[in-house]
Amino acid sequence: MINRIKVITAATLCVACLCACSVSVNVNKPASISILAAASLTDVCTELEAMYEKDHPGVELTFSFAGSGALQTQIEEGAPADIFFSASTKQMDALNGEGLMDSGSITELLENKIVLVVPASSDMDITSFEDVATDKVTMIGLGDPESVPAGQYAEEVFTSLGIIDEVKSKANYGSDVRTVLTWVEEGEVDCGVVYQTDAFTTDKVKIITAAPEGSCRKVIYPVGIVKSTKNPEASRELLEFFKSDTAMKVFEKYGF
Repeated sequence: MINRIKVITAATLCVACLCACSVSVNVNKPASISILAAASLTDVCTELEAMYEKDHPGVELTFSFAGSGALQTQIEEGAPADIFFSASTKQMDALNGEGLMDSGSITELLENKIVLVVPASSDMDITSFEDVATDKVTMIGLGDPESVPAGQYAEEVFTSLGIIDEVKSKANYGSDVRTVLTWVEEGEVDCGVVYQTDAFTTDKVKIITAAPEGSCRKVIYPVGIVKSTKNPEASRELLEFFKSDTAMKVFEKYGF
């Protein structure tokens, strides 16, 4: 009888230890938040990530940067995501219309500008968007208008100027705006259309001019929580951080 009690007691202690270990692992496991963000947010979000994780040691942020259209497709196909940060309202509106976003969380947070850039060493006589349609330009880098908001904005600009056909005949299309920026930096194209914030990240390009007033929609960046998030509370807290004065000062530093 005594031996049986000892065995039962030992077994009970083992179970208790296992439970305690299990609880400890769950409690200490950091909350992991997945953010799908437009490629043009790469630099600023990298800085914000370090700031946030330093002040929130129990939270791990994972950013995936790409063209907003590609990110929209990922969410539509069920890719795990907690927050979507788009470079255009078009993609956000589409996802919200499909019932894939927490509509109450969507905030139009930032504004950017569309600019024409050339390599820093360029001596080409390019002074305006209209010049792209002339023989001054052989090749221009643009974001793919099928999936890249910067490419969509660029098409609006050139359409409003009545030169879209001429521009298309000399366009090289990139999968995201950072690809276009790299082409211009390396002189692989004569010029390119990117966001002002992209141009501010490098001294290898120079801004020729911003898109003419009224030639395209305002470049608005909305952010919101994906409805299928597994971390609603942590996602809401991060979203509030993005909207805070602290974060906005960082966004402004990068040109937003």
